[in-house]
Amino acid sequence: MPNAPDATALERTDRAPVTAKDHATALGLAALLGTAGTMHFVNPAFFDAIVPSWMPGKARTTTYVSGVVELAAAALVAVPRTRRIGGWFAAATFVGVFPANVWAALDGGMQDLDPPFDSPLVAWLRLPLQFPLIAWAVRVARRAPG
Repeated sequence: MPNAPDATALERTDRAPVTAKDHATALGLAALLGTAGTMHFVNPAFFDAIVPSWMPGKARTTTYVSGVVELAAAALVAVPRTRRIGGWFAAATFVGVFPANVWAALDGGMQDLDPPFDSPLVAWLRLPLQFPLIAWAVRVARRAPG
C-alpha cells in the first residue's frame, strides 16, 4: 500500500517539486504586498494622490480598500496552501491598479505628493514597474504547491 502524502511537504506530484527558492520568492512577494498594504493605513495621503478623480467615492476610501486587498493578497501568498490563489489574486491586484498609474502619468504626476513623487517623470517610471510585479505574482501562482 503506498504511503499517504505528507500534508506538510512542499512537493507537488503533477509538476516539478517546489523548491526553497520558490518558497522564498513567494514570501518575498507576501512581504512586499504586506508592506504596501500596511502603508495604505500608515501614510494614506501618499496613496490618495494616485486615486483618479473619476473614481466614485472618496479617495481615502479607495486607499483603505486597496490596502485591505493588498493585505489579503499577502496573507494568501504567505500560506503554501492558499499560495496559488494568492498569486493569481496578487497578479489581478497589480493589473487592477495599473489604470490608476496610467491616469497619474497622463495627469502629469501625483500633485499632492512631495518631490520627487509629484513629478510626471516618476509617474511615467512607475508604469513599467508593474510588469515585473505581475510576472512575479504569476510565477508564484504557477510554482505554488498543490
